[in-house]
Amino acid sequence: MGSEKRPFRADHVGSLLRPDRLLTARAARDAGDITAETLRQVEDEAIREVVAFQESCGLQGITDGEARRTYFHIDFLEQIEGMEAVMTGMAAHFHREDGDLDFAPPKLQVTGKLKRTKPIQGADFDYLKSVTTRTPKVSIPSPSMAHFRGGREAVDKTAYPDMAEFFEDLARVYREEVADLAARGLRYLQLDDTNLAYLCDEALREDARRRGEDPEKLPALYADLINRSIAGRPDDMITCVHLCRGNFRSAWVAEGGYDPVAEVLFGQIDVDGFFLEYDTDRAGDFSPLRFVPKHKYVVLGLVSSKKPQLEDADDLKRRIDSAAKLVPLEQLCISPQCGFSSTVHGNDVSVDDQRRKLELCVKVAEEVWGGL
Repeated sequence: MGSEKRPFRADHVGSLLRPDRLLTARAARDAGDITAETLRQVEDEAIREVVAFQESCGLQGITDGEARRTYFHIDFLEQIEGMEAVMTGMAAHFHREDGDLDFAPPKLQVTGKLKRTKPIQGADFDYLKSVTTRTPKVSIPSPSMAHFRGGREAVDKTAYPDMAEFFEDLARVYREEVADLAARGLRYLQLDDTNLAYLCDEALREDARRRGEDPEKLPALYADLINRSIAGRPDDMITCVHLCRGNFRSAWVAEGGYDPVAEVLFGQIDVDGFFLEYDTDRAGDFSPLRFVPKHKYVVLGLVSSKKPQLEDADDLKRRIDSAAKLVPLEQLCISPQCGFSSTVHGNDVSVDDQRRKLELCVKVAEEVWGGL
């Protein structure tokens, strides 16, 4: 990593396609046909393979591919005491190039006081750390994911008559978890936040208003929540926020440039870098990057994880040059715009597509910034 505390020049968001045998084992566990221990053994094997895969692509930041999760956020948040995932049938409307689809993931409800009664990612990080010689990276959901979709109505009023107490308890739970991960040796942490990107879409801002929330105030509320959640982390821990407009079976939810949140996002969130979706014009242009301070990094998500077609390296370099007119080149990096499998379902790409895209990020980074 060197002396600079930044993301890697060629990086990736975190989730990777799950092998079929892992999907089969998870279904068998859900049906009660195998034990949790047997499932974990299958997960361990899949993680060893996905770590070797990332290393062979030339990546330096190594994740477990989220092989132990069904959803990028639910699996983490439902382990907090007082928070439950329930199937409500409330669908999110996703867009695809070949037609839209609706999907109803579990919804989070707060049923009591929030407490961290056990390590959440600890054992998973310990295993990841044991199987790579490079920098192990953990991606966890932003704390805003516990609030945005349900708002006040999803938080029990008896447990939390005052929402300020809810946010304080939520931040405390995160601080405890981050402190535990730091003690285990974690030095690369990412918070995945769809909500700040959703607040760039006027239709979703209107949805927030219908839930009784003020979309003008939410970015600052979430910035403060994130800052309190990571307060006290070690000085040498790289911390980034990833913004996404939805990623399910190559579909997305939100559209719109970063303008409505840019000043708060870049100016008020106390992290080292931002992974930004920039593979299509649904994320707008680079002009909001003018608000990025000199000490923060931007990982340009120029490579699509949603479609198999491989981007042209020269086109990517031209886009990096365009972004460098607003943010100095030394503050930029490159990655896919999101993970390849934010849910267990995966995007409509192959393992070979995934490899070619990650190797392309490494190739372009080496050509733009020199040796990695």
